[in-house]
Amino acid sequence: MTARSFAVWAALLGLLPLVVLLHLTTGTSGADSLAALVGGGDDLTRRIVTELRLPRVLVALAAGACLGVAGCVLQAVLRNPLASPEVTGIGSGAVLGAVAATVLGAAGAERGPAGLAVWAIVGGVVGGGLLWLVAARAARDEHRLVVVGVLVSAVLSGATLVLLTARPQLAGALTQWLIGSLTGRGWVHWHLLWPWLLAVSVAAVAIAGVLDVLAVGSDHAAVVGVEVRTWQGGALLVAVLAASVAIATVGALAFVGLLAPHAARRLVGTAHRATIPASALLGAVTVSAADAVATRVTAWVSASEQQFGLPAGAITAVLGALVLIRVARRPTTSKGQ
Repeated sequence: MTARSFAVWAALLGLLPLVVLLHLTTGTSGADSLAALVGGGDDLTRRIVTELRLPRVLVALAAGACLGVAGCVLQAVLRNPLASPEVTGIGSGAVLGAVAATVLGAAGAERGPAGLAVWAIVGGVVGGGLLWLVAARAARDEHRLVVVGVLVSAVLSGATLVLLTARPQLAGALTQWLIGSLTGRGWVHWHLLWPWLLAVSVAAVAIAGVLDVLAVGSDHAAVVGVEVRTWQGGALLVAVLAASVAIATVGALAFVGLLAPHAARRLVGTAHRATIPASALLGAVTVSAADAVATRVTAWVSASEQQFGLPAGAITAVLGALVLIRVARRPTTSKGQ
């Protein structure tokens, strides 16, 4: 490992405790928050830190990491720097699955986060499957796959709006979730997320070598003996699982899957054995920092309205839109890189 690589990884890992501290110290001093973590301080502060803020920041980290992994895998498979759950139909499918389960009272939806996660995964698989089926004849044209994904996403988003129109009384309650919010997230959401995060991260790193080959191009992958369709489908499944469980838990946080892989490649290079964990770390930091900023802005504006405050998804949407514009305007010589 070079000195630069060591410095980059040290900085990435060092960001984690910083964003956690930023979260935990909202409304309290750093000393009080740290004391509460080790069992000290007054009872109220201890309960606020350990029962409200700590699980919320852990959920933010896990959800962001899942979205970072999903985006990294999608950009490799589709060889397109604009690929992310939002523009491939996967994110819209997951949202549709969760909303349909809530609006229609599907079996298992009443079980809370775990039930919604199942239906979000089903929706994500439907979105990814539609992308795969509609573009089957264009398997070697990754840019066309992304265009098809945008169309699939539009159709699924329209179906979601139809469901919300049919049950307008639920629209208000789902608004923050549709934007992406950590409000009300607790230990039950963390216990749901971390096994999925571990599974998709291990799976993504395990196929990192194949992703390196796929990122060069389908023709090259076929020449070196890679079963292109099989591995593309398997990699898409990893991305679907990672994105869907995150969306079911925290809502449709926009563009995290776009932001994290771009930053990761600039920092650690294009080898996916390094890019995947870096994307996970940057996704985790992005979501956690966005939620911390949103929470503090809400507190500054009106403490009495904090429970209806600025959602983290609004922050990530603005950041993602800026990056998307920059990427779209920049000529690329290495597709997907």
